[in-house]
Amino acid sequence: MFCEKQYNMINTYANYAKIESMESLAGLKMFARVVETGSFSEAGRQLGIAPSSVSRQINELEDALGAVLFQRTTRKLSLTEAGELYYERTTRIVTEIDEAKLAVSQLDGTPSGILRLNVPGSLSRRYMVPIIVEFQKKFPKVEIVLLASDQVMDMIEHRIDLTIRLGALKDSSMVARKIGSGRRVICASTSYIKKSGKPLTPAELANHNCLTFRSNPGSNVWKFKDQNGDLSEVRVSGNLFGNDGESLVAAAVAGHGIILVPEWLVSCELKSGALREVLTNCSSIPRETPVYALYPRQRHLPPKVRVFIDFMVEQFDS
Repeated sequence: MFCEKQYNMINTYANYAKIESMESLAGLKMFARVVETGSFSEAGRQLGIAPSSVSRQINELEDALGAVLFQRTTRKLSLTEAGELYYERTTRIVTEIDEAKLAVSQLDGTPSGILRLNVPGSLSRRYMVPIIVEFQKKFPKVEIVLLASDQVMDMIEHRIDLTIRLGALKDSSMVARKIGSGRRVICASTSYIKKSGKPLTPAELANHNCLTFRSNPGSNVWKFKDQNGDLSEVRVSGNLFGNDGESLVAAAVAGHGIILVPEWLVSCELKSGALREVLTNCSSIPRETPVYALYPRQRHLPPKVRVFIDFMVEQFDS
């Protein structure tokens, strides 16, 4: 059982960072990286040092503390109770030091460093890349790592500075700022309209092949408001479902059905005539898909994050 004496000792060491073998900030960050990656070798790879060196420093830390911080097996590395306590307290120290450095670095106001972005795949390819190109012309000292994924990635685990999300947000400890929105449009190809007819009212969508965003077969309810403010809803279905917006757009362009998507996803197709907007006498509910920027709560927002968010807001407003 983890005794009170060890608890007090770790508490003291963690608060004042006075462990001889780990007194540097780099050492504390190394310990945190092992925790976050769950691996000596991966932590070493990310930090550019040999796994044996990481293991040796962890062993020295445990000797200094007189406590085992990691449970080691051939397949898994996990924190002990003492390790969890040490990680919690030392993480606060590292955060305070990083925030202090950040506060000082902000004095010259020049955004720089690596900005790690997590962006939904379709938004990344259709909208974000041109924004990033223009942003880096203005702020060349900011290097961007673009992690395009429709899966919600753990921001702490993957060291993500900023996540872009679409639609309603779930409760989160992250700070969320709305950076814009995209009007939702109902559209189909000319070939589909010639073959199946053009819907004139929302109710007629029930008789069309609607390509819906879902992972399993089934039906979706699309809601609308007409020019008189009257509300309606229709249960739509079709023979193609997908969890990737661009795939549904490609199917619609091929004349396979009708889609309801954010305008930014089909702006090129609408401009070229590959798709045509239908039901223009009414609007979907919700009328727009909001776009949010999420970032970890912190006292001093890094300049690279702040200016990128502001730049995105300008792009959505333009």
